[in-house]
Amino acid sequence: MRYRVFLAWRQLTYNKGRFLVTLAGVTFAVILMFMQLGFQDALYEDAITIHKSLKADLVLISPKSTNLFGTSTFSDHRLYDTLKFPGVATANPFYQGWSLWKNPQDLSSREIAVLAFDPDKPVFNLPKVERHIDTIRRRDVVLFDRLSRSEYGPVAAQLTAGKAVSTEINSRQFEVKGLFELGGGIMTADGLLISSDLNFLRIEGRSLNQIDLGLLMVKPGFNPQQVCQQLKAILPQDVTVMTKQEFLEFEQNYWKKSSPIGFVFGIGTAMGFFIGAVIVYQILYTDITNHLAEYATLKAMGYGDIYLLKVVLQEAILLAILGFIPGLIISVGLYDFTKDAARLPMATNLERIVFILSLTVLMCSASGAIAMNKLRAADPADIF
Repeated sequence: MRYRVFLAWRQLTYNKGRFLVTLAGVTFAVILMFMQLGFQDALYEDAITIHKSLKADLVLISPKSTNLFGTSTFSDHRLYDTLKFPGVATANPFYQGWSLWKNPQDLSSREIAVLAFDPDKPVFNLPKVERHIDTIRRRDVVLFDRLSRSEYGPVAAQLTAGKAVSTEINSRQFEVKGLFELGGGIMTADGLLISSDLNFLRIEGRSLNQIDLGLLMVKPGFNPQQVCQQLKAILPQDVTVMTKQEFLEFEQNYWKKSSPIGFVFGIGTAMGFFIGAVIVYQILYTDITNHLAEYATLKAMGYGDIYLLKVVLQEAILLAILGFIPGLIISVGLYDFTKDAARLPMATNLERIVFILSLTVLMCSASGAIAMNKLRAADPADIF
Protein backbone atom coordinates (compact mmCIF):
# COMPACT_ATOMS: atom_id res chain seq x y z
CA MET A 1 0.00 0.00 0.00
CA ARG A 2 2.72 2.46 1.03
CA TYR A 3 4.75 1.53 -2.07
CA ARG A 4 1.75 2.18 -4.34
CA VAL A 5 1.21 5.65 -2.81
CA PHE A 6 4.91 6.42 -3.24
CA LEU A 7 4.76 5.23 -6.85
CA ALA A 8 1.64 7.32 -7.52
CA TRP A 9 3.29 10.39 -6.00
CA ARG A 10 6.48 9.94 -8.05
CA GLN A 11 4.45 9.52 -11.21
CA LEU A 12 2.52 12.75 -10.52
CA THR A 13 5.50 14.87 -9.60
CA TYR A 14 7.95 13.51 -12.21
CA ASN A 15 7.08 16.46 -14.49
CA LYS A 16 6.80 19.39 -12.08
CA GLY A 17 5.38 21.82 -14.61
CA ARG A 18 2.64 19.48 -15.74
CA PHE A 19 1.85 18.61 -12.14
CA LEU A 20 1.34 22.28 -11.21
CA VAL A 21 -0.82 22.87 -14.28
CA THR A 22 -2.98 19.90 -13.29
CA LEU A 23 -3.34 21.18 -9.74
CA ALA A 24 -4.34 24.58 -11.12
CA GLY A 25 -7.02 22.91 -13.26
CA VAL A 26 -8.44 20.95 -10.34
CA THR A 27 -8.33 24.05 -8.15
CA PHE A 28 -10.21 26.04 -10.80
CA ALA A 29 -12.89 23.34 -11.01
CA VAL A 30 -13.24 23.35 -7.20
CA ILE A 31 -13.57 27.14 -7.12
CA LEU A 32 -16.18 27.07 -9.89
CA MET A 33 -18.27 24.48 -8.03
CA PHE A 34 -17.96 26.36 -4.74
CA MET A 35 -19.00 29.66 -6.34
CA GLN A 36 -21.95 28.18 -8.23
CA LEU A 37 -23.39 26.46 -5.17
CA GLY A 38 -22.53 29.48 -3.02
CA PHE A 39 -24.42 31.86 -5.29
CA GLN A 40 -27.39 29.51 -5.44
CA ASP A 41 -27.70 29.14 -1.67
CA ALA A 42 -27.01 32.85 -1.12
CA LEU A 43 -29.88 33.84 -3.42
CA TYR A 44 -32.25 31.46 -1.64
CA GLU A 45 -31.11 32.84 1.71
CA ASP A 46 -31.36 36.41 0.42
CA ALA A 47 -35.00 35.79 -0.49
CA ILE A 48 -35.95 35.33 3.19
CA THR A 49 -34.18 38.42 4.56
CA ILE A 50 -37.45 40.14 5.45
CA HIS A 51 -39.05 36.98 6.77
CA LYS A 52 -36.29 36.39 9.31
CA SER A 53 -36.65 39.92 10.66
CA LEU A 54 -40.31 39.42 11.64
CA LYS A 55 -41.38 38.71 15.20
CA ALA A 56 -43.46 35.58 14.85
CA ASP A 57 -43.68 32.02 16.09
CA LEU A 58 -46.53 31.28 13.68
CA VAL A 59 -47.69 32.93 10.47
CA LEU A 60 -51.15 33.15 8.94
CA ILE A 61 -51.26 33.52 5.15
CA SER A 62 -53.85 33.13 2.42
CA PRO A 63 -53.70 29.74 0.67
CA LYS A 64 -53.75 31.69 -2.62
CA SER A 65 -50.45 33.39 -1.79
CA THR A 66 -47.32 32.30 -3.64
CA ASN A 67 -44.64 34.25 -1.76
CA LEU A 68 -44.22 37.34 0.42
CA PHE A 69 -44.62 39.78 -2.46
CA GLY A 70 -47.26 37.63 -4.11
CA THR A 71 -49.73 37.47 -1.25
CA SER A 72 -53.49 37.40 -1.44
CA THR A 73 -55.15 39.28 1.38
CA PHE A 74 -57.53 37.80 3.91
CA SER A 75 -59.81 39.21 6.61
CA ASP A 76 -58.26 40.31 9.88
CA HIS A 77 -61.14 38.49 11.61
CA ARG A 78 -59.24 35.27 11.01
CA LEU A 79 -56.21 36.79 12.74
CA TYR A 80 -58.13 37.88 15.80
CA ASP A 81 -59.96 34.56 15.98
CA THR A 82 -56.65 33.00 16.95
CA LEU A 83 -56.59 35.04 20.18
CA LYS A 84 -59.43 32.86 21.45
CA PHE A 85 -57.00 29.98 21.56
CA PRO A 86 -55.17 29.73 24.91
CA GLY A 87 -51.74 29.14 23.35
CA VAL A 88 -51.67 32.39 21.35
CA ALA A 89 -50.17 35.41 23.13
CA THR A 90 -50.36 38.10 20.40
CA ALA A 91 -51.76 38.36 16.88
CA ASN A 92 -50.41 41.23 14.78
CA PRO A 93 -51.37 42.28 11.24
CA PHE A 94 -48.77 42.86 8.54
CA TYR A 95 -49.24 44.70 5.27
CA GLN A 96 -47.15 44.87 2.12
CA GLY A 97 -47.61 46.44 -1.26
CA TRP A 98 -45.90 47.97 -4.26
CA SER A 99 -45.98 51.73 -4.79
CA LEU A 100 -44.56 54.22 -7.25
CA TRP A 101 -41.63 56.11 -5.75
CA LYS A 102 -40.37 59.35 -7.27
CA ASN A 103 -36.62 59.83 -7.03
CA PRO A 104 -36.25 63.13 -5.12
CA GLN A 105 -33.15 64.03 -7.12
CA ASP A 106 -33.95 63.35 -10.78
CA LEU A 107 -37.74 62.87 -10.39
CA SER A 108 -37.68 59.50 -12.16
CA SER A 109 -40.24 56.94 -10.99
CA ARG A 110 -39.61 53.40 -9.83
CA GLU A 111 -41.61 50.76 -7.97
CA ILE A 112 -40.73 50.30 -4.33
CA ALA A 113 -41.98 47.81 -1.74
CA VAL A 114 -43.87 49.19 1.26
CA LEU A 115 -44.07 47.22 4.52
CA ALA A 116 -46.43 48.36 7.26
CA PHE A 117 -47.78 47.41 10.66
CA ASP A 118 -49.68 48.85 13.60
CA PRO A 119 -47.14 50.90 15.64
CA ASP A 120 -48.84 49.66 18.80
CA LYS A 121 -47.98 46.13 17.71
CA PRO A 122 -44.37 46.21 16.42
CA VAL A 123 -43.45 43.25 14.23
CA PHE A 124 -39.78 43.78 13.30
CA ASN A 125 -36.67 42.59 15.11
CA LEU A 126 -34.86 45.69 13.87
CA PRO A 127 -33.58 48.14 16.52
CA LYS A 128 -33.53 51.05 14.05
CA VAL A 129 -37.19 50.48 13.25
CA GLU A 130 -38.04 50.15 16.94
CA ARG A 131 -36.42 53.53 17.59
CA HIS A 132 -38.63 55.15 14.97
CA ILE A 133 -41.97 53.76 16.14
CA ASP A 134 -43.16 57.20 17.26
CA THR A 135 -41.83 58.72 14.05
CA ILE A 136 -43.95 56.56 11.75
CA ARG A 137 -47.05 57.33 13.80
CA ARG A 138 -46.93 60.76 12.22
CA ARG A 139 -48.98 61.42 9.12
CA ASP A 140 -47.27 60.95 5.73
CA VAL A 141 -43.96 59.74 7.15
CA VAL A 142 -41.94 56.70 6.05
CA LEU A 143 -38.60 55.05 6.85
CA PHE A 144 -36.18 54.24 4.04
CA ASP A 145 -33.94 51.18 3.71
CA ARG A 146 -30.37 52.41 3.25
CA LEU A 147 -29.62 49.14 1.39
CA SER A 148 -32.01 50.11 -1.41
CA ARG A 149 -30.55 50.53 -4.88
CA SER A 150 -29.07 53.85 -5.94
CA GLU A 151 -31.84 54.33 -8.51
CA TYR A 152 -34.11 55.50 -5.68
CA GLY A 153 -31.88 58.52 -5.14
CA PRO A 154 -29.29 59.60 -2.52
CA VAL A 155 -31.83 59.39 0.28
CA ALA A 156 -29.57 57.78 2.87
CA ALA A 157 -26.73 60.20 2.17
CA GLN A 158 -28.98 63.24 2.48
CA LEU A 159 -30.56 62.06 5.73
CA THR A 160 -27.15 61.22 7.17
CA ALA A 161 -26.01 64.75 6.28
CA GLY A 162 -28.97 66.17 8.19
CA LYS A 163 -30.96 67.24 5.12
CA ALA A 164 -34.73 66.90 4.87
CA VAL A 165 -36.00 64.44 2.29
CA SER A 166 -39.50 64.50 0.85
CA THR A 167 -40.90 62.91 -2.29
CA GLU A 168 -44.03 61.50 -3.86
CA ILE A 169 -45.24 57.97 -3.26
CA ASN A 170 -48.19 57.06 -5.46
CA SER A 171 -48.56 60.79 -6.25
CA ARG A 172 -48.89 61.70 -2.57
CA GLN A 173 -46.28 63.78 -0.75
CA PHE A 174 -44.36 61.95 1.98
CA GLU A 175 -41.39 62.73 4.19
CA VAL A 176 -38.56 60.30 4.87
CA LYS A 177 -37.72 60.66 8.54
CA GLY A 178 -35.43 57.74 9.29
CA LEU A 179 -33.28 54.93 7.98
CA PHE A 180 -33.05 51.21 8.64
CA GLU A 181 -30.99 48.36 7.17
CA LEU A 182 -32.75 45.29 5.92
CA GLY A 183 -32.49 44.68 2.17
CA GLY A 184 -35.38 43.15 0.34
CA GLY A 185 -33.38 40.58 -1.56
CA ILE A 186 -32.07 40.63 -5.11
CA MET A 187 -34.95 38.48 -6.35
CA THR A 188 -37.71 40.24 -4.45
CA ALA A 189 -37.46 43.96 -3.68
CA ASP A 190 -34.52 46.22 -4.47
CA GLY A 191 -36.01 49.08 -2.47
CA LEU A 192 -37.96 49.10 0.82
CA LEU A 193 -40.04 51.50 2.87
CA ILE A 194 -41.51 50.87 6.31
CA SER A 195 -44.36 52.85 7.81
CA SER A 196 -47.49 52.62 9.94
CA ASP A 197 -50.69 50.93 8.90
CA LEU A 198 -52.46 54.30 8.61
CA ASN A 199 -49.77 55.68 6.33
CA PHE A 200 -50.00 52.46 4.33
CA LEU A 201 -53.71 53.17 3.94
CA ARG A 202 -52.87 56.64 2.61
CA ILE A 203 -50.33 55.20 0.18
CA GLU A 204 -52.24 52.18 -1.07
CA GLY A 205 -55.84 53.21 -0.43
CA ARG A 206 -56.58 49.68 0.73
CA SER A 207 -58.78 48.64 3.63
CA LEU A 208 -56.79 47.74 6.73
CA ASN A 209 -59.27 44.95 7.39
CA GLN A 210 -57.59 43.05 4.59
CA ILE A 211 -54.16 41.89 5.70
CA ASP A 212 -51.27 40.14 3.96
CA LEU A 213 -49.88 38.21 6.92
CA GLY A 214 -50.89 37.47 10.47
CA LEU A 215 -47.97 37.20 12.87
CA LEU A 216 -48.60 35.16 16.00
CA MET A 217 -46.52 34.84 19.15
CA VAL A 218 -47.07 31.78 21.32
CA LYS A 219 -47.37 32.00 25.09
CA PRO A 220 -44.45 30.74 27.18
CA GLY A 221 -44.75 27.04 27.88
CA PHE A 222 -46.57 26.26 24.65
CA ASN A 223 -44.94 24.44 21.75
CA PRO A 224 -45.32 26.44 18.49
CA GLN A 225 -45.53 23.26 16.40
CA GLN A 226 -48.35 21.88 18.54
CA VAL A 227 -50.20 25.21 18.55
CA CYS A 228 -49.82 25.32 14.77
CA GLN A 229 -51.39 21.88 14.36
CA GLN A 230 -54.26 22.78 16.68
CA LEU A 231 -54.96 26.03 14.81
CA LYS A 232 -54.95 24.17 11.48
CA ALA A 233 -57.67 21.91 12.84
CA ILE A 234 -59.76 24.83 14.11
CA LEU A 235 -59.44 27.59 11.51
CA PRO A 236 -61.33 27.51 8.19
CA GLN A 237 -59.57 26.63 4.95
CA ASP A 238 -59.41 30.27 3.81
CA VAL A 239 -56.17 30.73 5.79
CA THR A 240 -53.02 28.64 6.13
CA VAL A 241 -51.08 28.39 9.39
CA MET A 242 -47.31 27.90 9.32
CA THR A 243 -44.50 27.87 11.81
CA LYS A 244 -41.80 30.49 11.25
CA GLN A 245 -39.52 27.84 9.76
CA GLU A 246 -42.25 26.61 7.43
CA PHE A 247 -42.81 30.21 6.34
CA LEU A 248 -39.12 30.54 5.43
CA GLU A 249 -39.22 27.26 3.52
CA PHE A 250 -42.45 28.36 1.79
CA GLU A 251 -40.65 31.39 0.33
CA GLN A 252 -37.54 29.48 -0.65
CA ASN A 253 -39.53 26.69 -2.28
CA TYR A 254 -41.31 29.28 -4.41
CA TRP A 255 -38.02 30.52 -5.83
CA LYS A 256 -36.62 27.02 -6.21
CA LYS A 257 -39.63 25.91 -8.26
CA SER A 258 -40.64 29.06 -10.13
CA SER A 259 -37.24 30.51 -11.01
CA PRO A 260 -34.38 29.05 -13.08
CA ILE A 261 -31.87 29.68 -10.29
CA GLY A 262 -31.39 26.04 -9.35
CA PHE A 263 -31.08 24.97 -13.00
CA VAL A 264 -28.64 27.75 -13.93
CA PHE A 265 -26.30 27.22 -11.00
CA GLY A 266 -26.69 23.46 -11.27
CA ILE A 267 -25.42 23.69 -14.86
CA GLY A 268 -22.53 25.83 -13.61
CA THR A 269 -21.62 23.22 -11.01
CA ALA A 270 -21.79 20.46 -13.61
CA MET A 271 -19.56 22.49 -15.91
CA GLY A 272 -16.97 22.80 -13.15
CA PHE A 273 -17.16 19.06 -12.56
CA PHE A 274 -16.68 18.16 -16.24
CA ILE A 275 -13.97 20.77 -16.80
CA GLY A 276 -11.99 19.29 -13.94
CA ALA A 277 -12.69 15.75 -15.14
CA VAL A 278 -11.40 16.51 -18.64
CA ILE A 279 -8.24 18.17 -17.29
CA VAL A 280 -7.46 15.27 -14.95
CA TYR A 281 -8.23 12.71 -17.68
CA GLN A 282 -5.90 14.40 -20.14
CA ILE A 283 -3.07 14.53 -17.62
CA LEU A 284 -3.47 10.95 -16.42
CA TYR A 285 -3.89 9.65 -19.95
CA THR A 286 -0.74 11.47 -21.02
CA ASP A 287 1.07 10.15 -17.95
CA ILE A 288 0.05 6.57 -18.72
CA THR A 289 1.04 6.98 -22.37
CA ASN A 290 4.44 8.43 -21.51
CA HIS A 291 5.15 5.65 -19.00
CA LEU A 292 3.51 2.80 -20.84
CA ALA A 293 6.77 0.86 -21.00
CA GLU A 294 7.22 1.11 -17.24
CA TYR A 295 3.63 -0.02 -16.63
CA ALA A 296 4.10 -2.86 -19.11
CA THR A 297 7.21 -3.94 -17.22
CA LEU A 298 5.17 -4.12 -14.03
CA LYS A 299 2.53 -6.20 -15.83
CA ALA A 300 5.26 -8.53 -17.13
CA MET A 301 6.54 -8.90 -13.56
CA GLY A 302 3.12 -10.15 -12.51
CA TYR A 303 1.36 -7.02 -11.31
CA GLY A 304 -2.22 -7.21 -12.53
CA ASP A 305 -4.58 -4.56 -13.85
CA ILE A 306 -6.18 -4.16 -10.40
CA TYR A 307 -2.84 -3.18 -8.87
CA LEU A 308 -2.11 -0.68 -11.64
CA LEU A 309 -5.66 0.69 -11.46
CA LYS A 310 -5.12 1.35 -7.76
CA VAL A 311 -1.93 3.27 -8.58
CA VAL A 312 -3.76 5.45 -11.10
CA LEU A 313 -6.69 6.00 -8.73
CA GLN A 314 -4.28 7.01 -5.98
CA GLU A 315 -2.80 9.56 -8.38
CA ALA A 316 -6.31 10.83 -9.00
CA ILE A 317 -7.14 11.06 -5.28
CA LEU A 318 -3.87 12.87 -4.57
CA LEU A 319 -4.74 15.37 -7.30
CA ALA A 320 -8.23 15.78 -5.84
CA ILE A 321 -7.02 16.50 -2.31
CA LEU A 322 -4.09 18.72 -3.33
CA GLY A 323 -6.31 20.69 -5.72
CA PHE A 324 -9.20 20.93 -3.27
CA ILE A 325 -7.26 22.59 -0.44
CA PRO A 326 -6.24 25.77 -2.34
CA GLY A 327 -9.65 25.78 -4.04
CA LEU A 328 -11.36 25.87 -0.65
CA ILE A 329 -9.10 28.63 0.66
CA ILE A 330 -9.58 30.80 -2.43
CA SER A 331 -13.36 30.19 -2.40
CA VAL A 332 -13.66 31.35 1.21
CA GLY A 333 -11.87 34.57 0.24
CA LEU A 334 -14.16 35.04 -2.76
CA TYR A 335 -17.19 34.44 -0.54
CA ASP A 336 -16.08 37.24 1.79
CA PHE A 337 -15.42 39.56 -1.13
CA THR A 338 -18.81 38.85 -2.73
CA LYS A 339 -20.58 39.25 0.60
CA ASP A 340 -19.16 42.76 1.00
CA ALA A 341 -19.43 43.82 -2.65
CA ALA A 342 -22.85 42.41 -3.55
CA ARG A 343 -24.42 42.18 -0.06
CA LEU A 344 -25.20 38.53 -0.64
CA PRO A 345 -25.14 36.15 2.36
CA MET A 346 -22.30 34.06 0.96
CA ALA A 347 -21.01 31.59 3.52
CA THR A 348 -19.60 28.11 3.36
CA ASN A 349 -20.52 25.27 5.67
CA LEU A 350 -19.32 21.77 6.49
CA GLU A 351 -22.05 20.16 4.40
CA ARG A 352 -20.99 22.03 1.26
CA ILE A 353 -17.29 21.40 1.91
CA VAL A 354 -17.88 17.65 2.24
CA PHE A 355 -20.15 17.63 -0.82
CA ILE A 356 -17.67 19.42 -3.09
CA LEU A 357 -14.75 17.36 -1.75
CA SER A 358 -16.74 14.23 -2.64
CA LEU A 359 -17.46 15.63 -6.11
CA THR A 360 -13.77 16.42 -6.57
CA VAL A 361 -12.67 12.92 -5.55
CA LEU A 362 -15.35 11.41 -7.81
CA MET A 363 -14.31 13.69 -10.67
CA CYS A 364 -10.66 12.70 -10.44
CA SER A 365 -11.34 9.02 -9.77
CA ALA A 366 -13.70 8.71 -12.74
CA SER A 367 -11.12 10.37 -14.97
CA GLY A 368 -8.43 8.01 -13.68
CA ALA A 369 -10.60 4.95 -14.28
CA ILE A 370 -11.32 6.04 -17.86
CA ALA A 371 -7.67 6.83 -18.54
CA MET A 372 -6.81 3.36 -17.24
CA ASN A 373 -8.48 1.78 -20.30
CA LYS A 374 -5.36 2.40 -22.37
CA LEU A 375 -3.18 0.63 -19.82
CA ARG A 376 -5.64 -2.23 -19.44
CA ALA A 377 -5.49 -2.91 -23.17
CA ALA A 378 -1.70 -2.78 -23.29
CA ASP A 379 0.10 -6.07 -23.90
CA PRO A 380 3.74 -6.22 -22.66
CA ALA A 381 4.63 -8.42 -25.62
CA ASP A 382 3.41 -5.78 -28.08
CA ILE A 383 5.22 -2.94 -26.29
CA PHE A 384 8.56 -4.74 -26.14
